[in-house]
Amino acid sequence: MRSLRPEPRDHARAPRRDPAPTRWQYRMQRLWLTPYFRVLARVGLPVFLISAAVGLYAGDEGRRAALVGSFTELKEKFQNRPEFMVKLVSVDGASPELAEAIRGRLDLKLPLSSFDIDLAAVQARVEALDAVAQAELRVRSGGVLQVQITERMPVVLWRVGDRLEMLDKGGHRVAGLAARTDRPDLPLIAGEGADQVTGEALEIFAAAQPILSRVRGLVRMGERRWDLVLDRNQRILLPEVDAVAAMERLIALDRAEDLLARDVLSVDLRNDKRPTLRLAPFALNEHRKAMGIDVSGSEL
Repeated sequence: MRSLRPEPRDHARAPRRDPAPTRWQYRMQRLWLTPYFRVLARVGLPVFLISAAVGLYAGDEGRRAALVGSFTELKEKFQNRPEFMVKLVSVDGASPELAEAIRGRLDLKLPLSSFDIDLAAVQARVEALDAVAQAELRVRSGGVLQVQITERMPVVLWRVGDRLEMLDKGGHRVAGLAARTDRPDLPLIAGEGADQVTGEALEIFAAAQPILSRVRGLVRMGERRWDLVLDRNQRILLPEVDAVAAMERLIALDRAEDLLARDVLSVDLRNDKRPTLRLAPFALNEHRKAMGIDVSGSEL
């Protein structure tokens, strides 16, 4: 039987380990609970080590030059692959003459890598042409640089000094013209500042449609108002304000009275309440005779 007496303790047995952390372990555990320390240990330390390694490697000039050369060579091989080479230029939406001018303005030596083409700079060069309102450029598959053009359409001729310019509806220059007979289909305006009010001039031409076959052109007077010049040296002086309405009233009067078919030199519409007619000398004398005025001593 086992004795009930307690066995004597073995004083030679090792003491039991205290489970409590040491002072340094406690401090490290508290430090690890700090968010900034964890970010520094997980991100900052690896970044520092990688940066130090890269710095040591790139510190040598020879290794640095070799690295740059390898990268440049790899980049050139990639950019000069056949699928990235531009071999043709397609110009759409332009007349043949304008398309030829655009190809000359592109200044591209093909074949050329699409990575070496500054599309914004090329677009700016194309839109610098007077006849181009807008240009859109993109590189299509198959090595084609497509240039989509919105061309300015001339609607009026502007004579300023000895020059003839074709203008679009906004008054922007499209191209020069050597002679009026080259574009007889376009109406003519003249005078300084006439290009700034091209829209109003077109409205006046539209109002004068019934007598358009007799119209020679519009002359800008003092950069303030228009004179409409007809054949037979007739001139219609339009007001500064509401020139189109004044032109419409004159057309209505001409339809009713056949005014412009008479010997009238000018019709002054600047005062809308009192239009003034200037008659030719012969018509004036006939009018005076009809009124019983002696014209025997008058000058013709």
